[in-house]
Amino acid sequence: MIPVLPRSTPGQRIGLLGGSFNPPHEGHLAITRLALAKLGLDRVWWLVTPGNPLKANAGLPGLDARMEVARALARDPRIAVTGFEADIGARYTADTIAWLTRRRPSVRFVWIMGADNLTQFHHWKRWRRIAELVPIAVIDRPGSTPSALNAHAAGALARFRVAEPRAAAFAAMEPPAFIFLHGPRSNLSSTAIRQKNGGREAKGS
Repeated sequence: MIPVLPRSTPGQRIGLLGGSFNPPHEGHLAITRLALAKLGLDRVWWLVTPGNPLKANAGLPGLDARMEVARALARDPRIAVTGFEADIGARYTADTIAWLTRRRPSVRFVWIMGADNLTQFHHWKRWRRIAELVPIAVIDRPGSTPSALNAHAAGALARFRVAEPRAAAFAAMEPPAFIFLHGPRSNLSSTAIRQKNGGREAKGS
């Protein structure tokens, strides 16, 4: 099967926000809109993963179902929801980004993550390779700032950190490059939503 990627044109600045989106929620939108505004991105792709290697995936709704809910939530022409990782058999983010940058070399990709993910980024498979391939934008999350900035990966990338006032130029920078962005924050998380629902998935997922 030939993977179908979202549309892009040479020179575009495209953010990549990966996750299981189980379920997608307003926090994903908040992170996306902040990145679009501060980094001057043309689009953000939501990479809905087949499953997270660092999490238990028992009971995870099917990929198509999660993508359908994500598309219904996004409703923004600047956001593209894709599940191409399943088509290419990528299990780890490093493999996904390596595959993508080879096929779209003229696009300026930026990896986007919440500050809560930065705290355990050093546990990701070949996380240093990710930093070599694309600039990394970390979005502040409630309660995560101190632990994120003191995390192992943050220390390792400290010499590549870009000051927030330079955010508009960040997507065009050669990696490694790391920036920490502040703005309106959301307390929502997929885990909290599932717990609130008593372990049940959100309607439609």
